[in-house]
Amino acid sequence: MENSIDMQFIDFIVKSLVGKPENVKIERSIDEKGVLLELTVDPEDLGRVIGKRGATAQSIRTLLRALGTKNEARYNLKIVDNGEPRPERRERSYEPREEYHNHEVAHEEAAEPKVEAPKAEAKDEASDRYSKTRAELEELDDLDL
Repeated sequence: MENSIDMQFIDFIVKSLVGKPENVKIERSIDEKGVLLELTVDPEDLGRVIGKRGATAQSIRTLLRALGTKNEARYNLKIVDNGEPRPERRERSYEPREEYHNHEVAHEEAAEPKVEAPKAEAKDEASDRYSKTRAELEELDDLDL
């Protein structure tokens, strides 16, 4: 089967991205929804083709859509995940790991000293000021004006 322009297009783009271009395979099928291109790459290259948050795959689909507009065809790109099952992600714990804890301690030691809570002396001073002010107000009440 002769490679159509859409297959050549995807082949060129994907082979430019991957580390193992010899493992790039594209299968083309046509149904009522349009042209479906199934892309298979080496499992190690899957991340490169998909990209961070699917950005690269979305860009390839956008270019394919532009080609479809020119050729009056509707294209869909399916990226086949033929890799080995990935290990399950471990659940995150809410306790900080040791290296983070040590970093925080070192950071706290380097930071400026924290303001400590008022001591008993400060409370006594405030109490004395309050008492003096109260006494002065009582004296003023006693004055006949």
